[in-house]
Amino acid sequence: MAPEAKTVTVATWPSCPPRLLRTASGVEGATEYAAAGGYQPLPDPEEFLAEVQRSGLLGRGGAAFPLGVKLRSVRDGGLRGRDTVVVANGEEGEPASVKDRWLLRNRPHLVLDGLRIAAATVGAHRAYVYVSDAWAARSVDNALTELGPEVLGELSITVFTVDAGYVAGEETAAVQAINGGPAKPTDKPPRPYQQGIGTLPTLVSNVETLANLPYLQRHGADAFRTIGTATSPGTFLATVSGGGRPPVLYELPHGLTIAELLSAHGVATEQVRGVLMGGYFSGLLNRDALQTTLDHESLRASGSGLGCGAISVLTDECPVAVAASVLAYFGRENAGQCGSCFNGTVAMAAVAEVLRDGVATTEDVQRLQRWAGALPGRGACGTLDGATNVAASLLTRFPDLVARHLDGACDVCGDGAFRAERPYEVEEVTA
Repeated sequence: MAPEAKTVTVATWPSCPPRLLRTASGVEGATEYAAAGGYQPLPDPEEFLAEVQRSGLLGRGGAAFPLGVKLRSVRDGGLRGRDTVVVANGEEGEPASVKDRWLLRNRPHLVLDGLRIAAATVGAHRAYVYVSDAWAARSVDNALTELGPEVLGELSITVFTVDAGYVAGEETAAVQAINGGPAKPTDKPPRPYQQGIGTLPTLVSNVETLANLPYLQRHGADAFRTIGTATSPGTFLATVSGGGRPPVLYELPHGLTIAELLSAHGVATEQVRGVLMGGYFSGLLNRDALQTTLDHESLRASGSGLGCGAISVLTDECPVAVAASVLAYFGRENAGQCGSCFNGTVAMAAVAEVLRDGVATTEDVQRLQRWAGALPGRGACGTLDGATNVAASLLTRFPDLVARHLDGACDVCGDGAFRAERPYEVEEVTA
């Protein structure tokens, strides 16, 4: 059994004025966006960079890397007499996440405003919006036709489209694709801030991350930090799916508990078997994590992560079967260029599938445990790490369920195991 892909709606959080979402229907045009305070005169680069660093804004693409550090690294490259480039990364590889597509489709000017502020901060005259979604590409193209030199100045912005793929959104894959190669990750170093588009220092930043910059310009770091936690300030976009409920894209303050979110989403906590965190990357959590708060520090301490903010709740589904589907996805979607990843993801998926089907042996599970401990960090990108996160979290957080599957006694899978090529995928996004 597998749930059908659903259309997501948007929702804000009580007592948390939205900074990124808007509940009005339709695409926000340039005139409407500017009337609400957008496209302010560009700030002084050094002063604004200091404000970004004070804000503590972390990247929203998955790694949670401080944006101020990225901006400083690329700007320093430009100050040494080199041109710089900025890329708004909207290639949303996680099937359970829709936040970037929603922003690009519905609030393209918010993204473009953040992109031009980032470009001015690092001294770039060339920028790209990197996407695979045709709807998003059209929306951004249309938005660009509304803008003149009074907004963009000397900045040239190009919409660059690629075929969708889990690895295509990795920052070095974006650089390689724009440089004319395949959208596949490359070895690091060099990292894009050192040598990116056309070998120039390049800022590759997630669409949601850049969309925070107009708020920071207008209101400053202190206002930005009034919501969230000390180490995870501000709001974040969360795609919440599963639990027999229609998926919703929320704008949330960091620091809520998982239980609070699921209650607001209409899922009774006593029905929860587990949670798939951070899209497919951060692995599974069991019921013990319901009181964990949604911020990077707390989730990292629990052995998981917020990732891209996609949260899928398991109620009727068996975590073993969900893990098998996710691992099979990694086995299909790996870039096919690192032997450890190509062979490791396929091997882990094979064990998870026989475990799901109740025909695995103790030796199979021991191999899965060994691979989950030995393979992290061996690939050029995070695909292998994501797969090992799923495998390790299944074994450590659901040992009794794994044991029942070894005995062929899972009552949930006995009635028809969960199977999905792209688990908890959300295909369509509406305003």
